[in-house]
Amino acid sequence: MLAVHFGAGNIGRGFIGNLLYHSGYETCFVDVNSEIVNLLNEKNEYRVVLAESSQEEVTIKNVRAINSAVNPEQVMAAIAEADLVTTAIGPNILPLIAGLIADGLRKRVEQSDKPLNIIACENMIGGSSLLKEKIFEKLTADEKAQFEGRFGFPDSAVDRIVPNQVNEDKLMVKVEPFYEWVVEEPKIVGEKPSVKGITYVQELVPFIERKLFTVNTGHALAAYFGYYFGMETINRAMENEQIRGLVEGAIKESGAFLVGKYDFNEEEHNKYIEKIIGRFSNSYIVDEVTRVGRSPIRKLGPKDRLVSPARQYQAVIGKDPEYLLKGIAAALMYDYQGDEEAVQVQTTINEKGLEEAIKKFTQLDATSSLFQGIIEQYHQLKSNK
Repeated sequence: MLAVHFGAGNIGRGFIGNLLYHSGYETCFVDVNSEIVNLLNEKNEYRVVLAESSQEEVTIKNVRAINSAVNPEQVMAAIAEADLVTTAIGPNILPLIAGLIADGLRKRVEQSDKPLNIIACENMIGGSSLLKEKIFEKLTADEKAQFEGRFGFPDSAVDRIVPNQVNEDKLMVKVEPFYEWVVEEPKIVGEKPSVKGITYVQELVPFIERKLFTVNTGHALAAYFGYYFGMETINRAMENEQIRGLVEGAIKESGAFLVGKYDFNEEEHNKYIEKIIGRFSNSYIVDEVTRVGRSPIRKLGPKDRLVSPARQYQAVIGKDPEYLLKGIAAALMYDYQGDEEAVQVQTTINEKGLEEAIKKFTQLDATSSLFQGIIEQYHQLKSNK
């Protein structure tokens, strides 16, 4: 079996490529990083090390790679032969690979009528749906009709912490032991891909929101509160009882609306929260707060990990959250000069005022209690500096 995977970075190799290998696939990575591509073709294997006391190591074999910038026709040929296509390249890059995948699918249609599933494993809601939309923009009306029943784009939710790392062995990846890969079964065409580690569900949105508003919310807040209190790494931040309490308070608020909205078992969800807090505290994962907190404008967006759970908490629970609003305020205070978006946020606050910045980045109504709550929490944090 052949899997074509776009993105030979740490997530691609340490998470998706790892599971594909253990499921019996040959994995063909597609990337534009010539150094990584050349190393994969030279060695045809790489190591994955678990970030825990055992430091367990596995060797991932049966891999190769194609540089899509240099050899797009080879990528098209691989897609034409593939049993599965996956991505882990970042939401912003998905539209950039749509044309190449469309060309590969055209080539496939010429050769066979075998169905194919394309699964975007990205940190976003509806990644595969977005990729499908961008691919279909490249097609004629006849091609759209032909592709519709033959190629599936099931959305997925993925979760595994792979810290920023520099290793002597450029292909080696260190990953946390925990992982989750949930895939929407109704959008599968043909047989379900036989990948060990995938959980198939009928409805994906509850699982995406559970992950996004627990893991991503908590991780971002550990970064912003950590930065506020002068911590350099996430695990050190979580050793601080005050920061830990703030992060836990926020994801318990998001948990309250998730349980109410999707009827999750409350006891099981609380155990899930405990597990997430434990993952952030893992001393074998050293992740800088400035990496996890990067791109605050995106994270402050109305549908993202900070504002959306605050709005949904208010809608479902019927009152304003405390910790989530404090977290939004901490994100607005994030002034790391090495982050372009952080600089942009601070420039907006300095030149146009806090209220204009909140309005611009969160798109909350200035008359809402959430908006006023953020202002209060911001000034409270500012006065305690």
